Amino acid sequence: MENVHLAVEEEDLYSGYNDYNPTFDSEELENDVGFQQAVRTSHGRRPPVSPNTHSVCVCVCVCVCDGAARPMTAVRAAGYTSSLTRGSNFDPLGQSKGPAPPLEAKNEDTPEEKIKILEKKVNDLIEESCMAQSMGALQLALEKAKEAGRKERALVRQREQSGNADHINLDLTYSVLLNLANQYANNEMYPEALNSYQVIVKNKMFSNAGRMKVNMANIYVKQKNYPKAIKFYRMALDQISNAHKEMRIKIMQNIGVVFVRMGQYSDAITSFEHIMSESPNIKTGFNLILCYYAIGDRDRMKKAFQKLISVPLGIDDEDKYIPSNDDTSSNMIIEAIKNDKLHQMERDLKVLAEKYIMTAAKLIAPAIENSFASGFDWCVDMVKSSQYVELANDLEINKAITYLRQKDFNQAVETLKTFEKKDSRVKSAAATNLSFLYFLEKDYDQADRYADLAMNADRYNPAALINKGNTVFVKQDYEKAAEFYKEALRNDSSCTEALYNLGLTYKKLNRLEEALDCFLKLHAILRNSAQVMYQLLLEEPQQAIEWLMQVISVTPTDPQALAKLGELHDGEGDKSQAFQHYYESFRYFPSNIDVIEWLGAYYIETQFCEKAIQYFERATLIQPTQVKWQLMVASCYRRSGNYQKALETYKDIHRKFPENVECLRFLVRLCTDMGLKEVQEYATKLKKVEKMKEMREQRVKSGREGSARGRREGREGSAGSADSGHSSNSTKGERLSAKMRSLPGSNEPYEASSPKEIDASYVDPLGPQMERPKTGAKKRVEDDDFADEELGDDLLPE
Repeated sequence: MENVHLAVEEEDLYSGYNDYNPTFDSEELENDVGFQQAVRTSHGRRPPVSPNTHSVCVCVCVCVCDGAARPMTAVRAAGYTSSLTRGSNFDPLGQSKGPAPPLEAKNEDTPEEKIKILEKKVNDLIEESCMAQSMGALQLALEKAKEAGRKERALVRQREQSGNADHINLDLTYSVLLNLANQYANNEMYPEALNSYQVIVKNKMFSNAGRMKVNMANIYVKQKNYPKAIKFYRMALDQISNAHKEMRIKIMQNIGVVFVRMGQYSDAITSFEHIMSESPNIKTGFNLILCYYAIGDRDRMKKAFQKLISVPLGIDDEDKYIPSNDDTSSNMIIEAIKNDKLHQMERDLKVLAEKYIMTAAKLIAPAIENSFASGFDWCVDMVKSSQYVELANDLEINKAITYLRQKDFNQAVETLKTFEKKDSRVKSAAATNLSFLYFLEKDYDQADRYADLAMNADRYNPAALINKGNTVFVKQDYEKAAEFYKEALRNDSSCTEALYNLGLTYKKLNRLEEALDCFLKLHAILRNSAQVMYQLLLEEPQQAIEWLMQVISVTPTDPQALAKLGELHDGEGDKSQAFQHYYESFRYFPSNIDVIEWLGAYYIETQFCEKAIQYFERATLIQPTQVKWQLMVASCYRRSGNYQKALETYKDIHRKFPENVECLRFLVRLCTDMGLKEVQEYATKLKKVEKMKEMREQRVKSGREGSARGRREGREGSAGSADSGHSSNSTKGERLSAKMRSLPGSNEPYEASSPKEIDASYVDPLGPQMERPKTGAKKRVEDDDFADEELGDDLLPE
């Protein structure tokens, strides 16, 4: 009993049960370094105990309590104590031993490590080259590709020097060469690209290298070396197995396209027919129709069109995008996939197919039958029995457009009128075109009627609203017209016709700031539109000159823009610039009376009367009944000292206009100065004409002033009037020429008088059209790029 120690009553006998010692965690033995080392050493390979050996295992459990140890009772588990044994520290993580030794550093000086680092650099350079190409930095992509090639060759030399030539990475070499060739081709360095591709093709160790001949053939196509391109396409076709059907089809399609460029339509037809029999697609079917059209084969055109409209698109039914009313979760899924990438691709494919079918129908309709109307009818019947039923109405509208091309407006109108009983979408398109046609014919009542019909069928049709606004515009109800144009813009913010017409309307309302705002917005959309830039001349002269310079940069041969630019420079006092632009305008359009007058006056001001003669002579040719220009020619001869030529010119004028006072006065003066005998004859005629003129003026004063003035103006406008160039009254449409009045004055009779300026008989080729509203015409239910050539929304009415 000496060694027996009694337990203290205050100690909790069950304390320590929840203490956790990682030593007894068998699940972490795999990560226990000491245990694993023991397993690998002789400790883990001790021989088993002999069965004959008798051993007795005595476990003595001692607990320490207040410095006194006592035997473990049967109630407490072995190994758990309420306090640590004397002299022992609990350290399961081995922290008392200090920090673990550092990891052994990797030796980068070994040849194998150098090769691995170099391989990584080559791969990184290839990726950088591809990324630069995707961002459009083609030159940088080429530089990275070249650097990758240099490092790859250094890598090969290192492997050869280290004796590991058998371990050369062929895939890396192939990637470097292919990327380098592609970058050469992207930078249009075609000889270098061909050499790089040739290196790949000739190396037998590269698998599938024959496909590179397709790239080489593409380069020959860009170089327009079509025979060699055909050769390489066929070589690639021979080296690609039948298992790669899609690749073979694409190569054959390229072969057909090259044959078309060479004009060998029969060979192209062979390729396209094979594709349509093996794997038909929309583009090949369209190309086949073009080839049949080129050789004029009617029957095969019809068969090819039937094949084209029967090509499966592989698009699921659109009904799957229509939400149901019951299932909320399904509706959420439909909303999520309605505008996803896949649905967008399906829509684009369908639009492309419709575009090819419409173009093919418009192309072959006049060729497959005796008349284009019969051809269109056949195409419509075929389309109605296919998966593109909705295109039938569009073809009918294009039939009307074809009538318009042939100037058969009655048939076009009759064709469009057949749509009045169709559904609202088609009715709106047809009524829009009818309104446009009647507007061109200036039948504004019918144009207004069909514009209303188009709006009632589809209120959100911007073209119909534009046509309605135009009919109101010509009635000078500009406020109401502006409302229709604004509504069209609300329905389609990209409708440039509505924005242009709105700007014109604001100009008519003298709301110049708002008009300028419209044209500036339009200029941001249509950067190179001369019409829009011309309208921006609302600003101050210097700014207007800058805008006109932009107009000239877009249309350098526009005579009206050049004349306007000369007028602005003349107003600013820059005569040299004004002369340059007026001269250019005259060179492109030598029949503008205003330009001719300015140039003639300019030469008179600068004392070069001989040069002014050619301009006034041209004005005489344009307006031979106006004595003004002939008098100016005679005056130039007299100013230049050629009195004999001046006398002959005045005599010729007197024969044509015997009652012209100015001509007779100069004849009297010249004959007197030259001592000619005809002076008395011309003096007598002059007195007679002046007396007749005085009598006429007295009758005007004493008679009914209104009617007398009207008769006198009628006589003055005729070629045989007594004083056609001298009357102070001007008829409607005539104005005094400020330029002619500003010429140097003298005491000569014809210069002292102020002859009236006749109205120019030539309409400005650009100016008047700039003020006309654009119309909204819709040729088909949806926009059609191919039909825009005839009835585009941007056409101006006559």
